[in-house]
Amino acid sequence: MSIRFDGKVAIVTGAGNGLGRSHALELAARGAKVVINDLGGARDGVGASSAAADGVVAEIQAAGGEAFAHGANVAIFSEVEDMVAQAMAKWGRVDILINNAGILRDKSFSKMSIDDFKLVMDVHVMGSVNCTKAVWEIMKQQGYGRIVMTTSSSGLYGNFGQANYGAAKMAVVGLMNTLAIEGAKYNIHVNSLAPTAATRMTEDIMPAEILGMLVPEAVTAGALTLCHDNAPSRFILCAGGGGYAKSSIFETDGIYLSPEERSPEAVAGQWDDICNTSNQAELESGFKQSEKFLLKAQAFVQGAK
Repeated sequence: MSIRFDGKVAIVTGAGNGLGRSHALELAARGAKVVINDLGGARDGVGASSAAADGVVAEIQAAGGEAFAHGANVAIFSEVEDMVAQAMAKWGRVDILINNAGILRDKSFSKMSIDDFKLVMDVHVMGSVNCTKAVWEIMKQQGYGRIVMTTSSSGLYGNFGQANYGAAKMAVVGLMNTLAIEGAKYNIHVNSLAPTAATRMTEDIMPAEILGMLVPEAVTAGALTLCHDNAPSRFILCAGGGGYAKSSIFETDGIYLSPEERSPEAVAGQWDDICNTSNQAELESGFKQSEKFLLKAQAFVQGAK
């Protein structure tokens, strides 16, 4: 199967460097018209420059592709709206959105300021919300859309010094879960990518010999798998260094306690049964958890009659 994006229009945020640049270049190489979004700030979000985004556009155009740059700050909805309006005016549609823009403000939670927490949440969470909101109705009317959230192992599993980043990266998984449900009947697929790559975000976190193995192009292979015609939906793909894996949230079958039994002591006393993974499952929606517990309660009532 050859994966192509001919006739498709893609927006990639944070596409001036690193993963975003890699995603944008490969989308263009495979036929997509690409909006190169990049505010051009430093890793911590300070400053702005169009140079990096303009450079990516030049690379795409030199290879015969179509692209333009837009410096929208993804945390500001009006700027995102302008970016999407320009894409619609130029190409008449938006098929793919890769929410890749991000910043780091790493510190232990004790030393982290509330402003540093809020800023990271604004860029990662509200940036993804703003960009998705700006293209959502377009994709609904087209009956086609592919959206990729960028999550992280820091959100899925935690990392010291990244309370803000981890919270933001788990939040976009929650956003994916609901949007995948709401977008299903409109052929809008929403997925999440958890990357490990050598970029500005990781350059001082890992040794040089390790970074040399974590090329962005390896992650891009996964990203493009999540946004083509036959992409899955509501999938968390982990990618890095040539490795690819699925991350899932499972819930155990659990237990039921009758009204007379419900106490902290009873819950603690059946902890092993609560944690028994033999019948664990991925739930299709939050309602499925409610349904499971209600069925257990109904079974108890019927058994007591």
